[in-house]
Amino acid sequence: MKLAVVGAGWAGMAAAVRLTQDGHQVTVFEAARAIGGRARALPATLPDGRAVLLDNGQHILIGAYRETLQALRTVGVDPQTQLLRLPLCLRFPDGDGLALPRWPAPLDALAGILGARGWTWADKASLLRAAGAWHWQGFDCPPKLTVAALCQGIRPRVMATLIAPLCVSALNTPLDCASGQVFLRVMRDALLGGSGYSNLLLPTTDLSGLFPQRAAHWLDRHGGRLRLGQRVDALTYAGGVQPHWCIAGEPFDTVVWATSSAVAAAALADSGQDAPVSIAEQVHRWAGTAAALQFEAIATVYAHAPGLRLERPMLALRDTPAYPAQFVFDRGQLGGPEGLLAFVVSASTGGREALQAQVLDQAAVQLADQLHGHDLRPVTTVVEKRATFACTPALVRPPLAVAPGLLACGDYVQGPYPATLEGAVVSAHAVALALRAAPNTGPP
Repeated sequence: MKLAVVGAGWAGMAAAVRLTQDGHQVTVFEAARAIGGRARALPATLPDGRAVLLDNGQHILIGAYRETLQALRTVGVDPQTQLLRLPLCLRFPDGDGLALPRWPAPLDALAGILGARGWTWADKASLLRAAGAWHWQGFDCPPKLTVAALCQGIRPRVMATLIAPLCVSALNTPLDCASGQVFLRVMRDALLGGSGYSNLLLPTTDLSGLFPQRAAHWLDRHGGRLRLGQRVDALTYAGGVQPHWCIAGEPFDTVVWATSSAVAAAALADSGQDAPVSIAEQVHRWAGTAAALQFEAIATVYAHAPGLRLERPMLALRDTPAYPAQFVFDRGQLGGPEGLLAFVVSASTGGREALQAQVLDQAAVQLADQLHGHDLRPVTTVVEKRATFACTPALVRPPLAVAPGLLACGDYVQGPYPATLEGAVVSAHAVALALRAAPNTGPP
């Protein structure tokens, strides 16, 4: 079939690659001049004047990201060389916290809990009881249950140093309003899905180079087309025996909409007005569901100190209202310039300058032993105001099917995962499966 993909983020590029593999003729439309969406490279300048490529947000993958890892391999990326694989470690600069050994699952999780530093035996027992109950219940809970309610029996120290950081990093939603059901799915797949599934996979290259650019090169070699700088504000309907949708007058058998939910809702709300009433109502209903999603912001504060090297590539931080960052990454240990740090503030609030000042103050206090007098200076602060949807209990997410001949993919569509790279790629592969089941209409 002749297909269009609107949006060249991770979901759109993953969909384009998979659909091209299935033998379709694919054209990707992207409004920007760069690809990658909310996981892309960002040029910046260090305080000493050197140019550097950052990311518009610090991302990590985990070993359970099977679809993402397969997508990387498909376009020629070797995860062994482009991702630093480490056992799950949520240790703080003072050494407290959880660290899993390189053991088979679930023994690694059990050993990590029993060996967690700074926890009493009562703390550890409370987590083991809760984990046992989750396992007994099939990692399922009532849809309206929050993570805070789900974890009521876990002691405060474990909540503060494990559950809260895991929840905000995976769901980007505070635990008192985050979905317990989605949290349990993440915990099941990561900690009990298989050996290595809980491993942290830290990119050692910029996010554009990790997948989107390689996917673009792959598409070019396999006959796909990528049209940059071509915004699609709406679709027009073309009737006939088989309905088609047109972009700038060009008809396609199927259009896959792969932008952010906000852009998709705005564009599709203006589409389908020339379609039959039943189809127009489907499009508008889908756009309304997408428009109802609420969002959480993520801020990444980059700072640099020549010669600085942290104890580990990634450290957990104790976040408070005054000290908002939950994690810090040593980009110098991840292929970047020595001394470059990335502080991540998930579910962030407040302005860019205020966040930057707070994080630098936090670093001075919580990383004092590691800074050793190094002068940590700000580089830039990136705030993605609509980084992810708020993953709340019983959330209604828009479905993959919008209307006949019109599909959607992205980390926000109906699926088991929160707004993650894996969620985006899984949705792209779901589009391919849906089209395999659809009749081949041929070129319009």
